[in-house]
Amino acid sequence: MKKDDAEKRVQELRKLLNRANEAYYQDAEPIMSDREYDKDMDELIELEEKFGLKAPDSPSARVGGAITKEFPTVQHPVRLMSLSNTYSREELDDFDRRVQNILGHDHYEYVSELKFDGMALRLRYEDGVLVLGATRGDGRQGDDITTNVKTIRDIPLKLKGDVADVVEVRGEAYMERQAFADLNRQREDQGEQVYANPRNFTAGTLKLQDSGVVAKRPVRFFAYDLLIDGQNGETQYEKLGKLSDMGFRVCSHYEKCAEINEVHKFIEQVGGLRKDLPYDTDGVVIKVNQDEYRDILGSTSKAPRWSIAYKFEAEQAETTINDITLQVGRLGTITPVAELEPVFLAGTTVKRASLHNEDEIHRKDIRVGDKVLIEKAGEIIPQVVSVVNPDRKDRSEPFEMPDTCPACDEKLVRLEDEVAWRCVNPSCPPQVRIRIEHFASRDAMDIDGLGSAIVDQLVSNELVSNYADLYELKTEDLTPLERMGEKSAANLVNAITKSKEQPFDRVLYALGIRFVGSTVARDLARAFGSMMAILAAGEEELTGIDSIGPRIANSVVNHFGEKKNRELVDRLHSYGLNMELKEDIRKGDALAGLKLVLTGSLPNLTRKDATDLIEKYGGKTTGSVSKNTDYVLAGSEAGSKLDKANKLGVKVINEEDFLKMIGEQQ
Repeated sequence: MKKDDAEKRVQELRKLLNRANEAYYQDAEPIMSDREYDKDMDELIELEEKFGLKAPDSPSARVGGAITKEFPTVQHPVRLMSLSNTYSREELDDFDRRVQNILGHDHYEYVSELKFDGMALRLRYEDGVLVLGATRGDGRQGDDITTNVKTIRDIPLKLKGDVADVVEVRGEAYMERQAFADLNRQREDQGEQVYANPRNFTAGTLKLQDSGVVAKRPVRFFAYDLLIDGQNGETQYEKLGKLSDMGFRVCSHYEKCAEINEVHKFIEQVGGLRKDLPYDTDGVVIKVNQDEYRDILGSTSKAPRWSIAYKFEAEQAETTINDITLQVGRLGTITPVAELEPVFLAGTTVKRASLHNEDEIHRKDIRVGDKVLIEKAGEIIPQVVSVVNPDRKDRSEPFEMPDTCPACDEKLVRLEDEVAWRCVNPSCPPQVRIRIEHFASRDAMDIDGLGSAIVDQLVSNELVSNYADLYELKTEDLTPLERMGEKSAANLVNAITKSKEQPFDRVLYALGIRFVGSTVARDLARAFGSMMAILAAGEEELTGIDSIGPRIANSVVNHFGEKKNRELVDRLHSYGLNMELKEDIRKGDALAGLKLVLTGSLPNLTRKDATDLIEKYGGKTTGSVSKNTDYVLAGSEAGSKLDKANKLGVKVINEEDFLKMIGEQQ
């Protein structure tokens, strides 16, 4: 492969993996299987190393994803690293050889444990009392969800026995299959959206801000790791016993293994039990048992060298495609969906599976009436793997994408360089619903109580036809709706009114402009200062902003070039929404014109806190270090960015230096 071809492939892989990271870590909706992700990541790393294409913002340098904004952020005292995955006996044997080569002997043991398919949590106890429950987040910092964690009955509020002053516990929150099925059935009966699997339901539950609702949901917890301040040297096997003594539930399926062949036997044994367990498990975690050897083995930038995860093959099932229907997305993307003969797979009954796009259907030659093999990508998203009987003589005709939208009958278009067909009618009902949901979402206008079920009723009853119509709703308009009493109606109207207080950048994001996420909306707002200035800007002015390339600029210009979109903005302005930055957004000019790069974990400030302060004092954050960088703000575990700063002679400052510069010493 030539370097030009390698560069092109690297960009493709980065784009794909970034999208997968966001879907998995921020939205909890994986778009690819673990095996596909690992395969693409391995290819990316190989190409970057072979052709010298490493970059600090590449997904190969990342661990985890973005932090949610719904709860206070807390720093983890010890980085919670993800594990490398392996899928075969040979790969597991390679791991064992690496351990032996680093240690220089084979006098070590392993502990093999089930890998739970849930949500990782960190717990902190002081004087034996639970004081913190936090999500893993990006490994360095997570969300403080203590009030929700306290509702999980498997988690002791006070530890048993004589324990250290400070105890840190790691474990997995999860939901058993039957409890998940019962709750989903209740949601379906109430007209609410059902969850894809227990993992999603658990994550969604623990992100709720109403702990009273959380308490009513059967979230369970298994503890699997123990860190005690001031006490080291215990083996993993001893820690699991000690956790049980402290009052934690510890999964009984774990075993001390003298060597790698015993690990293989354990994997085979629990693999056979997998379908009979009441909860989902997607593999086995193998850990070096002795703590002193872990220190010698250390870790890479992504994962510890003393532990690895063996992933089971995805469960598969055969079923029949009864029909192929079309689904309309927020931006008009038409997604074909296979309507399946219901089949039980990996803990849930599967009735539908995405077929992605027309090209994918033709590549696999999928037709109505075919018997197909399905599996869950990442054990979450059902997908059609292949047709079981492609040579059957009485097969139906090959699938053809219709010329018109299934929802509004407008002509579909296929844009250049895209595989998807789109409906470009802004009044298309499904698009209207999804655009309003986006407008009301937490990161946009944050309209509490305006969920998909209410939006559906508003559109179906012709009370709204776009998001601007929300601001004309009155209590009496809402009370006739199903499950909407007078108090609920009044609360929703108040929430809509309160949303007018949202800052300009969130209003801009709420408009749902293609390619304009919350970060780009913030950059646009701060660069231009007002909606009027953005409306008047051309592509050349827009691309003058560092974070905005030609594709985004073209999308912004085209969006506001539509008369209907400008009219919506005018209406929102007339209702009192913020269409310009507040005068007090800047606190000073201490960093005016300076470019700063953040790296590592700061003692007190989160990355978001530091970024906000830099921008409020006139500075700008960039993702990579160059000769044009003015300062590198470095914390603990700073990596290649710090090395590059020292090499280029860029001034490195710590948190204390930074706070002195802006006059906010702590």
